[in-house]
Amino acid sequence: MPIITTPQEFNEDDLFVDLREMYGYPLYLKCEGFNFAGSVKLKAAASMIEAAERSGQLVRDSILVESSSGNLGMALSVIAAAKGYRFVCVVDSRTNRSTQQVIEALGSEVHVITEPSAAGGFLAARLNHVRELCSTDSRYVWLNQHANPDNWKAHYRTTAPAIEKQFPDLELLFIGAGTTGTLMGCARYFKEQPGSKVIVVGVDSVGSVTFGASPGPRMIPGLGAGVRPALFDRSFVDDLVLVPEIDTIRTCHTLARGGFLFGGSTGTVVNGAVKWLAEHRPGQEVTAVAISPDLGDRYLDTIYRADWVQDIYGLDEIQLSARPDAVASGVH
Repeated sequence: MPIITTPQEFNEDDLFVDLREMYGYPLYLKCEGFNFAGSVKLKAAASMIEAAERSGQLVRDSILVESSSGNLGMALSVIAAAKGYRFVCVVDSRTNRSTQQVIEALGSEVHVITEPSAAGGFLAARLNHVRELCSTDSRYVWLNQHANPDNWKAHYRTTAPAIEKQFPDLELLFIGAGTTGTLMGCARYFKEQPGSKVIVVGVDSVGSVTFGASPGPRMIPGLGAGVRPALFDRSFVDDLVLVPEIDTIRTCHTLARGGFLFGGSTGTVVNGAVKWLAEHRPGQEVTAVAISPDLGDRYLDTIYRADWVQDIYGLDEIQLSARPDAVASGVH
């Protein structure tokens, strides 16, 4: 049993769920939600904070500030509490209320942006607010998860090697795109391994501009962006899939009916992976892994609340419980 003194010291890195029985495809889901921040973002948060401390950018009287759809804000608030830093998390009105409450419970401050920017949506509006704060007080330190290389380096050092250790014969890797830190770190790692033939597939939400598609409305926080992340480098990714949010919702409910309560980002990645396998590897035995960024407890007021789903997507309980055709429209 591990004994720790700070929350960022613990992360379960070796847990995978076999989804073959549920979906009929050989797909293993790497679960990144079992730590004190509840998501994969704890790795990036720790990496960026430690690098800022080493460089002298982050000192005792600094005030951390970051734009987040939720999970990175949670992770930074956990570490800020442990290290004694002030932290201001800039979210928007789509961020789950329970996530905001946890951030505040840990002693951090939450600024909620209620109006999207005409160009770049809520993300651009959040970033503008961060820049305004930094211009008013030199104590503010913005780690900038969308452009900070210590974001992807965290996954290059930890997430990718953990997958390789468990699956040395890995053929396919499916990763969601938010800041693209996880995607870029893992893709870079496998592309740089001698003799590696791993196919890396990026998965994103319809309405996100990261893969070059047109912007559109998105209601589920996590994956997707209204501004293309500076970290994203298409040359490291072999294929791309876009998933409509309706399919994300259905996949989350399918997983829940099997006893696995995952977050919206996980639903998107699993749906994208199953679609890709159905189209490109039908009936084939392959070794495929998808990364689950978080668990579903913070989505109880949205994805798992019937009236919210009905109001936003027009789906009722019967439609959600029906298992959809695995092969749905995606973008490649």
